[in-house]
Amino acid sequence: MRNSKKLILLAVLAIICVLLYGFYDLKGGFDYAFPKRMTRVTAMIVTGIAISYSTVVFQTITQNRILTPSMMGLDSMYEVVQTLIYFFAGSMSIWVLNKYLNFGAAITAMVLFALILYRFLFRSDKHPIYLLLLIGMIIGTLLGSLVTFLQVMIDPVEYLSLQSRLFATFTNVKAELLYIAIGILLLAFIYGYLIMDKLDVMSLGRENAMNLGVNYDRMVMNVLILSSVLIATSTALVGPITFFGLIVANLAYQFLTTYKHSVLILGASLMSIIALVGGQFLVEHIFELRTTLSVIINFIGGIYFIFLLLKESRSAQ
Repeated sequence: MRNSKKLILLAVLAIICVLLYGFYDLKGGFDYAFPKRMTRVTAMIVTGIAISYSTVVFQTITQNRILTPSMMGLDSMYEVVQTLIYFFAGSMSIWVLNKYLNFGAAITAMVLFALILYRFLFRSDKHPIYLLLLIGMIIGTLLGSLVTFLQVMIDPVEYLSLQSRLFATFTNVKAELLYIAIGILLLAFIYGYLIMDKLDVMSLGRENAMNLGVNYDRMVMNVLILSSVLIATSTALVGPITFFGLIVANLAYQFLTTYKHSVLILGASLMSIIALVGGQFLVEHIFELRTTLSVIINFIGGIYFIFLLLKESRSAQ
């Protein structure tokens, strides 16, 4: 089957999932329930595309299909921001009640964290990118320990309110924040479209890309920042989903046998829409909200991550 037919198949499945979620067992009046569901669907589409795009381009510059932007500690930084707000200001502060302030604070903190990390640690001529990732993992662990320490000292009522923000949820999406997230996503896509050909060349490796006229070091920095902005936006919108990018990106590599990023990103994005919308449909109508979609994704993603590690170790031997 050609990649074009595969993409059409994925698009049809994605549309079916959206229609099922939007119209199946619609209760409470169409004018009320349908817009609510479409808001959730839009949030899932924005989140899925952002995570898919950022993961594929990130794995291109790292030349590794196991690493994801979450390895840089961005998810931990989101948890730190929310925990600090609750610890110092409380759940009734303007930083919690005002959705725009909370959304902006989370995105700004995560992007600044990534910029500082790249500015002081990333040097293409001195430090390999794997050192950056290793330091990012260490910092992520350190931030996670800080979060745990602060959460122990928070009032139990405040802690329960905080926990609702630290797990990804699609049932309580703020519609007004979607417009900001969509705007950020469109700007990122415009820039990503302009560098799509360079990404195809960068997949050949540093030396080959430089021989073909690509300013490799500058492109790596730009792509890392782009990836950070997309992950920060999706995380601030619905919460952290650690292994989701790993799943959809590697499934896209296996299902679409091509090097073209336009095809890979589109395929991964369609898979993410199918997984999120279809998964949320199952959670709400089959499991009757006894669990959350993020728990299922992280469980499956953790198993898939171990499988990929074992596969890489066997191929290395």
